[in-house]
Amino acid sequence: MNAGDKPEIEVLYASGEIAKRIEELAEDIAASMGPDILVIAILKGSFVFAADLIRALHHAGINPQIDFMALSSYGDKTVSSGNVVITRDIVDPVAGRQILLIDDILESGRTLSFATGELIARGAGMVKTCLMLDKKGKRVTDFEADFVGFDCPDRFVVGYGLDYAHYFRELPYIGYIVRRGTEA
Repeated sequence: MNAGDKPEIEVLYASGEIAKRIEELAEDIAASMGPDILVIAILKGSFVFAADLIRALHHAGINPQIDFMALSSYGDKTVSSGNVVITRDIVDPVAGRQILLIDDILESGRTLSFATGELIARGAGMVKTCLMLDKKGKRVTDFEADFVGFDCPDRFVVGYGLDYAHYFRELPYIGYIVRRGTEA
């Protein structure tokens, strides 16, 4: 990305707000699920949120096992096909386990609905979902998350693991793109 291509980004949720909310989520999860859970983070977008949440879960008295799953509905396209496929599967057994499924953002609901159904079909005792952002206006399924960091306006958000053309995942805050950059 050239300097002239860099979009203008406004802060939506500052890093301090995010840290405080993650501590609250960890306390809620600990009270609801108890100390013995398997955390499954959906890659790539959730990795920053998942890392911070896992540390907060430790401080809340949970010693989770951790695994990762990658899902896609895009393939090599820029528009979702609507069909979700597993591109990287978990390795830990889920039968009878309490699962906390973590994702970065809930929009259409297809990905989390698919992943939850898949884990239940594999025998999970319970599957609860936790996400950083909930963009309710984009929902095409009736899926709702159990634990939500923040409601998200209908904006293109970046930072804190969320990307734009594979950039901006490293931002310590969640922002939205006000204006896309132009070539200089």
